[in-house]
Amino acid sequence: MANVKALYFERFGGPDVLTYGDIADPVSSRGHALVETAAIGLNFADVYRRRGNYHLAGEPPFVAGYEAAGTVVQCGDGAPPSIQPGTRVAFADSPFANAELVAVPYDKLVVLPDGIDFNTAAAVLLQGLTAQYLISDSYTAMPNDTAVVHAAAGGVGLLLVQLLVHAGARAIAFASTAEKCAAARHYGAAEAYTYAEGWPERAHGANVVYDSVGSTLDASIDSVRTGGTVVFYGFAGGDPKPVDPRVLMDGSKRLVGGDLWNVLTSHDERERRTSKLFELILTGALRVPIARTFALSDGSAAHEYLENRSAIGKVLLIP
Repeated sequence: MANVKALYFERFGGPDVLTYGDIADPVSSRGHALVETAAIGLNFADVYRRRGNYHLAGEPPFVAGYEAAGTVVQCGDGAPPSIQPGTRVAFADSPFANAELVAVPYDKLVVLPDGIDFNTAAAVLLQGLTAQYLISDSYTAMPNDTAVVHAAAGGVGLLLVQLLVHAGARAIAFASTAEKCAAARHYGAAEAYTYAEGWPERAHGANVVYDSVGSTLDASIDSVRTGGTVVFYGFAGGDPKPVDPRVLMDGSKRLVGGDLWNVLTSHDERERRTSKLFELILTGALRVPIARTFALSDGSAAHEYLENRSAIGKVLLIP
């Protein structure tokens, strides 16, 4: 059996456990296409998988990664007319993406339109679709809303700021450093502050707070206006304290949970949402920041770079 190059690990630990080497060539079984990857999205979930505290598919040697873009090179039985050898595609939630060649179910693939290159596709799908549902499903952002965005220079944050501005809302950004605040302003935030510069006072009276930090949740609820909404979709800064429902009742406030996999429920839904996302990129309404690219063979360095939390934008692995 032929072999392909991949980034993998056989034990949990730091970036040093990652190895770049040969794995068995995946097979284009029924319902799957073989995709030759051109760009692979690196996410904190991959770091958590490498550490052993997040779900993983398969058995050792583990190949992480769920997001990539590339070209179909072979189709198994049941291929839809839109998916054929040579088709440019991307996916956000199919395992073993940290490899030159990946077998991907047809229903997880989206066809890339002209004008969307591989790097952009690999950089935007997961975080872009997340930002999209946050402003449309979890809370419908309206013109003149004041919206607070936590971790505003993160992978979701910079896209969320832009989508809020596109919807006519006024975005107030919070981030960990002055450099990240500058990036948030560059991408459209009306105001941007480090957490030491007045959180949560500067957020007081917002219509909605988007909280992906977790440990800030109680202050987010306190700061949102009467009748306002807090959207909780992550806990990068630690688990939140338990919420007393009487606090929500007394302020007529709403606490909404959000998870992308509850909205990507079918291939049609996936296509509908990605087509809207691509349209915003093609018209210039959404810019996709890429912090840095690494060769797939330099995966250890890419993990170290992502973990030091200095990246502003997406980190990509290039096979």
